[in-house]
Amino acid sequence: MSSEIKICQNCRREFAVEPEDFDFYKKISVPPPTWCPECRLKRRLVWFNLSNLYKRKCDLCGEEKISMYPPEAPYRVYCFKCWWSDNWDPLKYGRDYDFSRPFFEQFNELLHETPLLGLSLDFFTGETVSFNNYVGHLKNCYLLFWADFNEDCHHGFYLYQNKNLLDCSLLMFCESSYDLTHAYKTNRCFSSRDIHESIDCYFMRDSRNCQNCFASANLRNKKYHIFNKPYAKEDYFKEIKKWDLGSYRTYEKVKKLAGEHWKKFPPQPIFDDFAINCTGNRIYNSKNCKECFEIQETENSKYLLIMIDPTTEDCYDVSGWGQNLALSYDSGVVGGDSSEIKFCHDSGINLYHAEYCKDSYGGNHQFGCVSVKKAKHCILNKLYAEGEFSELRGKIIKHMDEMPYKDKQGRIYRYGEFFPAEFSPHAYNETMALKFFPVSRDEAVSENYRWREPDVREYAVTKKAADLPDHIKDADNGILREIIGCIACSRGFKMTGFEINFLRKMNLPLPRKCPFCRIGEKIDLWVKGSKLVKRTCGKCGTEFETPHREEEVKYILCKKCYLEEVV
Repeated sequence: MSSEIKICQNCRREFAVEPEDFDFYKKISVPPPTWCPECRLKRRLVWFNLSNLYKRKCDLCGEEKISMYPPEAPYRVYCFKCWWSDNWDPLKYGRDYDFSRPFFEQFNELLHETPLLGLSLDFFTGETVSFNNYVGHLKNCYLLFWADFNEDCHHGFYLYQNKNLLDCSLLMFCESSYDLTHAYKTNRCFSSRDIHESIDCYFMRDSRNCQNCFASANLRNKKYHIFNKPYAKEDYFKEIKKWDLGSYRTYEKVKKLAGEHWKKFPPQPIFDDFAINCTGNRIYNSKNCKECFEIQETENSKYLLIMIDPTTEDCYDVSGWGQNLALSYDSGVVGGDSSEIKFCHDSGINLYHAEYCKDSYGGNHQFGCVSVKKAKHCILNKLYAEGEFSELRGKIIKHMDEMPYKDKQGRIYRYGEFFPAEFSPHAYNETMALKFFPVSRDEAVSENYRWREPDVREYAVTKKAADLPDHIKDADNGILREIIGCIACSRGFKMTGFEINFLRKMNLPLPRKCPFCRIGEKIDLWVKGSKLVKRTCGKCGTEFETPHREEEVKYILCKKCYLEEVV
């Protein structure tokens, strides 16, 4: 079969469906998409509230808890302890399928009535930590989002198997570090980006296997470098003593100087270590993956985003999770030893053959279910015999094609389309969609997305950021009682005991921004790295794709020339 050009239902732009795409759709028995890849991603992300947290009473135990759903959201929401317990039965909310109405309307009713998981975290993690979302296997962690197997880590996004971190995001196997973005196997590294297998480094960019290096870029296998200049060991330590990083003014000055110094060196154009026949960015140990971002140990897949755990095989249009996932399509936050997951969100853990499910874990052969656990042959939370399930499922798919759901924009939702964005339990500006596809309130409403006005909060700020002591040595424990005004968003925030002790130990200054702004800055960097533009190599003239735009990076090299120059 040859490639086919289609017109996206949503944006009305052309997009191509390639022969290998048709083969995949045939393999998993779904029709080709009617939305382009970008619009499919946007539609899924509208269902993904990662970091907006609220206080809300659990609808089972009645206790006030932290939730990803605001108190006025018209859903039944349980705290993690109640949701994972046996004190309620999701099958109680089951109902017969109504062939007089579109499927998506019936699913939306079930979604409003069946209890939803207030925070996405496992039972045991929820017993020991708080103020985290989309996490598991944590110990003494605070304000982490999308994290697994971490200990003593505060304020971060996408963290896997780390210890003793503060204000770090997109890290794996790191320890005792601060203000890092994209790091791997580092120890005692600070204020750096894209630094791998390094120790005792400060203000570094695009560097590997370095030790005791300061304010440099594009280093490989180096020691005792300052602003890319080599020093003798004794001279190195004598020189960096001039920079007392416990002072906020000094820290910010060095950070600015390092940023200006980095501009002298072309950044790494793309990150794709041990990636065979792959396109995208930040692809590791993978094969035959196209237009994928932030993945590892993945094969024969396309349009994937942030698959943190190995392995993933034969998947299309999945944004999030993985961990032994196969033959899955157009879903968000799915995985955990699962297969054949289609059009689902927040589902997995030994789940097989599930379609149009939300908050479903374990079991097999589920269709249109909400919050079921280990259920088999289940449709709209009602159990069926195996033969009855197969027969009814076939009839529903036929009915979805004959009586599709039609939204206010005239977009048609038959079998093979992800959930309509208007049925998301989150407002557009609460979700990751706003990060990847920023729009104004009026633009969102015009596209039939919900928009939530931010809560009006009167913070009793007791200390302005400008009034904080410049040096960490001058900050006594009284700072823990202060409500500090963030210099970026004016939100009031408090320091934690872990945070102040960490900064003292590492001789680092008090922050002037709230944790959410610090995390948000790193998420913005990650989002920018997940969007590619065409550039021309400044050395050989080859055209290639990179996340570095010309207005930000004037001189750039293709991968081949970059490796020749740097390595």
